[in-house]
Order: sequence, then structure tokens, then C-alpha cells
Amino acid sequence: MKLILILSAVVVAALAVPQSGKDATIVELTNDNDGLGQYNFAYRTSDGIARQEQGALKNAGSENEAIEVQGSYTYKGVDGKDYTVTFVANENGYQPRVQS
Repeated sequence: MKLILILSAVVVAALAVPQSGKDATIVELTNDNDGLGQYNFAYRTSDGIARQEQGALKNAGSENEAIEVQGSYTYKGVDGKDYTVTFVANENGYQPRVQS
């Protein structure tokens, strides 16, 4: 009986996964890195996912040297809405903010 319940749960979970008819493709891509601690990149896909990020070296050569990163990413939720997460990552940790 337990085996039937487990198998049923697995089948239901597999069928519940959204099935899109095609794979997403990258429609826009930029990527720059100066090799000295500064970079930026961005991409957008055919299914509406987007991401952009910039990073810069702070306090270069000092004891407090660190990379600070800022950026955002956007995706479509299971409810059909677009969600955007903006973030900063630095010596104070990863600090995201979600917008819908």
C-alpha cells in the first residue's frame, strides 16, 4: 500500500511540472571584464528571463579589499507574473529585494 502511495505521489509530481513546448534561447548577451576587478554582464532569453550584474573591486590592495556586486534578475512566476529581484552583495552580505 505504501509503495502505491509513493508511486502515485511521484507520478502526480511529474505531471505537475510545467511542460513548455520549446527551449529558451539567448536573445541578448553582453559581457565585459577589465581583468582588474571590474566587470558587467547582462542577458535576456526568449522566455522573458533577464539578468544584469556589475562588480567592482573596492579598497584595492588594502586589508579591506573586497568586490561589491550589484544587479537584478527577472523571471516569470508560476502565477504568470513577472518578478524582479534587485540585489547588492558586499562586505555586509547578500541583500536582495523582490518586486512583483
